[in-house]
Amino acid sequence: MKRALPLRSLALSAMASAVLAGCVNLAPEYKAPASPVPQALPSSGVEAPTPIDVGWRNFFVEPRLRGTIELALANNRDLRVAALNIERARAQYGIARAGLFPTVEAGAGGSRSRTPGSLSTSGEARISSQYSADLGLTSYEIDLFGRVRNLGESALQSYFQIEETRRSTQISLIASVATAWLQLAADEQRLLLARNTLESQRKSFDLVQRSHRLGAQSGLALAQAQSTVDAARADAAAFDSQVEQDRNALALLVGAMPPAELLPAAPASDTAAPATAAQLLVPPPDLPSSVLHRRPDVRAAEHALRASNADIGAARAAFFPRIALTASAGTASSTLSGLFTGGSKAWSFAPSISVPIFDGGANRANLRVAEAQQKIQIATYEKAVQTAFREVADALAERRTLAERLDAQRSLLGATSRSFELSQSLFRSGASSYLDVLDAQRAYYAAQQTLIGLQLTEQTNRLTIYKTLGGGWEES
Repeated sequence: MKRALPLRSLALSAMASAVLAGCVNLAPEYKAPASPVPQALPSSGVEAPTPIDVGWRNFFVEPRLRGTIELALANNRDLRVAALNIERARAQYGIARAGLFPTVEAGAGGSRSRTPGSLSTSGEARISSQYSADLGLTSYEIDLFGRVRNLGESALQSYFQIEETRRSTQISLIASVATAWLQLAADEQRLLLARNTLESQRKSFDLVQRSHRLGAQSGLALAQAQSTVDAARADAAAFDSQVEQDRNALALLVGAMPPAELLPAAPASDTAAPATAAQLLVPPPDLPSSVLHRRPDVRAAEHALRASNADIGAARAAFFPRIALTASAGTASSTLSGLFTGGSKAWSFAPSISVPIFDGGANRANLRVAEAQQKIQIATYEKAVQTAFREVADALAERRTLAERLDAQRSLLGATSRSFELSQSLFRSGASSYLDVLDAQRAYYAAQQTLIGLQLTEQTNRLTIYKTLGGGWEES
């Protein structure tokens, strides 16, 4: 008589298999690639004691901009998709990790059948019954060579990669919203400048027109005055359209049109400097380039590299035998009342082993694919580090010259303003032609527009330095 295999023995067998599963790992030892950039970031040439590791809510000092960013984080569809991708990756990792544990199933069943007398050995009709209840393992793989464990590690690293990608998406969203908001503020100031210039040109045209009627000015001067009015009209219309496009771009990023109280405040004048929207954060001298490794895009590339490392281990394990266990223990009886009585115990144990002999080179090809993918991920990781270094270096290079450029532009604006005023005085006194006034006015207008653009560049440079260094972006 066969001896029953108790459920306790099945549990001990599963635990022993789990211990054996970790004894061999064929994945290559992970080593982070050497950083292909200089050890220190370039100096900005600007003294700034403020630390770079600050949350974005503290970095942006303009309350309207902060409110717009918070609205975008709640409504933006790209960020929502990134969050859903994390949920999917978490579920996929759960599926892969489940392979490390045995699948235990409980089952119960019963059947009744009638055999007619013509088919019965006794010549009489017979009714037979069978009932069973059992608990067992189904095709549990003993992971002797780490195949299942490496597949789980690959899924885990892919999950981490997608999580870092979500953070990178959040960085891009915050940066894009802030840039669009600042662009809208600058274009509104440009629109105000164009409208004020148009109003001024219309007044000048009226004066030239009256002088022309009295014979004091030539038709050439009148035509020149008319050209300045038309040019100002065209600029005002163009900036009016640009402001509407800026609002539409901001609405797309935010996920809805921001309320009026979150949009940039109306400019006080066409020459006033815009309010500071963000702090000036400049890295200290000799800051190590290793700080770039905290950027989400760099960390995502490293997790992808780790996943490819685990894939090599799984591909190598495919060359070795695979052992699977199927077992069950329970009771069986011909009557329902006798299902749990003594002597009704039943068990089965069916181990299996599969050894790869010939697969047409599929396993070897899969290994080559995994090894090539690892090399691709190494190059991708190194490119991510190099890109991060260049972005920081470019932003700091621009920061070094911004103060001088702004000072020079303000000086140029003052000079062109005085030139414009003097040319108007000389024209009114008859000592100069209207062409001199027109040239001076164009130079003054261009200097004003350039100053607005430089002020926008200075604001966005603050944002770029903060973004490229990855400072404080983990704040939710």
